[in-house]
This record gives sequence, C-alpha cells and structure tokens, in this order.
Amino acid sequence: MIARRHVGVDGGATRCRARVRDADGCALGEATGAAANIHVDFAAAVAIMRAVVSEALERAGIVDRGRIAIGFGLAGLNDASDAERIISAFPGYALVRAANDATTACIGAHAGADGGLVIAGTGSAAIARVAGAETIVGGRGFALGDDGSGAHIGLDALRAATRAADGLAPGSPLTDGILDEFGSDVVAMVRWARAARPGDYGSFAPRAFDHAAAGDRIALAIVASAARGIEALTRRVVALGATRVALVGGVGEALRPYLDPEIAALLARPLYDAMDGAILMTGGAVASAREAAQ
Repeated sequence: MIARRHVGVDGGATRCRARVRDADGCALGEATGAAANIHVDFAAAVAIMRAVVSEALERAGIVDRGRIAIGFGLAGLNDASDAERIISAFPGYALVRAANDATTACIGAHAGADGGLVIAGTGSAAIARVAGAETIVGGRGFALGDDGSGAHIGLDALRAATRAADGLAPGSPLTDGILDEFGSDVVAMVRWARAARPGDYGSFAPRAFDHAAAGDRIALAIVASAARGIEALTRRVVALGATRVALVGGVGEALRPYLDPEIAALLARPLYDAMDGAILMTGGAVASAREAAQ
C-alpha cells in the first residue's frame, strides 16, 4: 500500500519528537515527549514513542494508520535486531523503518545527499555517508563513549565538585554552585549518581558553559576537553571522505566558540533536522529549506 502521509520520529536521551508531513512535504503536525532511549528502558521508550506519534497524528487530523509510513531515528539503536524490535512494536502502518539517530540526522542534514554529521547533544556521535557506504563513529553510550557530549560535560563538572569537596583539587564558582545544590553533602551526590541517567548529567552542562564564559578556569578546562572530543569526531568523518559536514545538537553550538577555528569553519548548519531525515528515509518528501529554517 502506498503511504500518503509520513511520520518522522527523533528519539533521544533528552526528548522524543515526531513530525507529520503529507506527500508533498508540507508539515501537518508535531508533538514532543520525554526521553526515549531503547537501551535504558525499551518498554518505556516504546510507550513514549507511541504517545508522541499518536499526538502528532491527532494534531494532523489523521486517524487511519494504514496509509502512514513512519521512520524512527533512535539513540542507542545499534543493529538490525534493534530495528526489528522497533518495527514489530508498531504494527498496522503501511511502512516502518528504524535506524540510529545519527543516520536520520545525517540524511536530514544533507537532504539525502552524501555528507558527514557530528552530533553533540546529551550524547555524541558522528557519521559519514559516502558513495553508498555508511560509517558511524562514536555513539557508544555514556559508559564507553559520548566524548564532547552534554552528559560528559555534566559528569566532569560533578567530578570536579567532588574532588574539590574532598580537598583533592581546587574549587571554583562552578564547583561551589554544584556543591550548594547538594547541600555540600558529597554522600548525597553519590546517592544521586547511583540512579542518574545521561540526561540527568547533561542538565549540568549549561552551567559549565555559563561559568566558562565568565572565565571560571575549571569550567574552561571541562569545555575545552569536550571541544577536543568534537574535533576528533569531525576529523574522522572528513578522513572517511565526507566533504560537507554538519554540526547538530544543543551542545554543539555552545561548543563552537571553543573549537579549533579550522574545524569550526568546516562545520556547516544542517539543511533539515533528524525528524525530516526519518521522513526522507521512508521515501517521503520535505518542504523547502526556508520552511525548515523557520
């Protein structure tokens, strides 16, 4: 059955978003929900995605799923078995496809053409799509990867605060503020960390940037280290043959002033976002770049 409407889903560690477009690429409706990471809690992630998709379709005035193609770009989706689990969880649609969110973000960033992408959000990853070959770099999760990500910036800030509290390293306004939030109780920080998820750590990243801008030396060191991580991802994507590389993610733009000028000049802005990349992945269309920029 030919799909008449296309839904693109971007499911990440911070939030889940869905957009509906018609066959001509005109936007019909959008919705946003909570984080949906399939490797943190698969059942909860699917429930969130179903709710967000349903809300987006409702806003678009669509009831019949049988003529809908839906594409998922998901953080933590690593192989075909992950994709099959997602496809099986969404029966009744004309077409369902699932890929890593780096893939859909790259497709969107270059409107389906070859190129590279560096993602610097709660997590981090990069991808090169060149001459039919797709290579994902990084994206190995909070424990094994995510260099330059908001989660690791927050983690580094919290670690600096605990070291300062224990007298193992000097403090600063950044670490003082974090300790104040926990009542200067390092044990309370340890308890918090036991249940914290990447997005929880990432919530501390904005204050690291704020303090870095004010000259806080600990914050500057943390942000500079993150910038080196993003530079490494960029250089690897270029080495894989990507001639146009885009930078996406809230942390990415915040890090831009701290990047090597040569790298910063290389990183372009995306043409479309990851939701539109997921729509393109299902064979759908997107409206003009002018609409995407609005």
